[in-house]
Amino acid sequence: MVITTSEIHPFPQPRMHYVAQQQTGTTEPMDFAAVRALIAADMDAVDVLIHHRLRSDVILINQLGNYIVNSGGKRLRPQLVLLASRAYGYDGPHHLALAAIIEFIHTATLLHDDVVDASELRRGQKTANAIWGNEAAVLVGDFLYSRAFEMMVEVNSMRVMEILAHATNTIAAGEVLQLLNCHDADTTEQRYLDVIRSKTAKLFEAATQVGAVICNRPAAEERALASYGLHLGTAFQLIDDVLDYGSTSAETGKNVGDDLAEGKPTLPLIYAMRTGTPAQAALIRRAIENGGRDDIDKVIQAIESTGALAYTARSAQEEARKAAAALAVIPDSPYQEALHALAEFSVKRSF
Repeated sequence: MVITTSEIHPFPQPRMHYVAQQQTGTTEPMDFAAVRALIAADMDAVDVLIHHRLRSDVILINQLGNYIVNSGGKRLRPQLVLLASRAYGYDGPHHLALAAIIEFIHTATLLHDDVVDASELRRGQKTANAIWGNEAAVLVGDFLYSRAFEMMVEVNSMRVMEILAHATNTIAAGEVLQLLNCHDADTTEQRYLDVIRSKTAKLFEAATQVGAVICNRPAAEERALASYGLHLGTAFQLIDDVLDYGSTSAETGKNVGDDLAEGKPTLPLIYAMRTGTPAQAALIRRAIENGGRDDIDKVIQAIESTGALAYTARSAQEEARKAAAALAVIPDSPYQEALHALAEFSVKRSF
């Protein structure tokens, strides 16, 4: 079953639709393809920079690093750096470096996550650890972290370094907190939200915040863009939770029920335990504590019958609305429109 989040709660449309108006004379909102087209030249330059800075005298680093960077993905986080900086008219070189830095940090976390979770599939392809082994994946992840910090120094902004160093530390703490929550059926909704805001949303927050910093925007505007990123990242992860049970492997590029197999108590499971029958709660508790997919069909039935996916989707919608509201401080432009469009995309996507 696929949940259509736009049917659960309509997402408010942004105030202006500059790109659509200019191109078609209509007021149709920008879609994800139009967002990517808007910053295509910048993203091409970021890709060139990523491949240049991935180079190493160690062949395995080149092989594994290029494999993970080229394995697909939406590249949403570097896009946020570009959009946030361009929204304020930035025309220097640092937005490209920061977009690459954000992507390196994100890629490093994926490599480490897949080792911790013993994952074998990501974006429909074998994970790096499944091909080269855990040791190589962890060490190349470390290389990407250290390369990112080398590039941060080159940007020559203490504020940027402060934001990204804090974000990286917060992400690491979130990963540890998630590990502690694994197989813990007593994890509360608040504890789970703490995990995703630290582990996932923090890098979204940093991406938009540094875009404001390099444009020398006032503190209030920097905070607003940071808030946009934090709420956007939270919405994005909540929809990932929905897709883990309400989509297919072909759509998401990973196995359905992966979170349950790893004993992760995500929001659909937490809500279904809280609102379901005693038998349903006991079933989900056992599934979380034991891991695996033995009872996956029964767990999905419990999730569907309690409306847990709809509840999680509504929570994501609320986060996306908060993200959109934070954009009021940004001048109207195609880039501001694109940031609105990404908030909408985060909760309407099926992949």
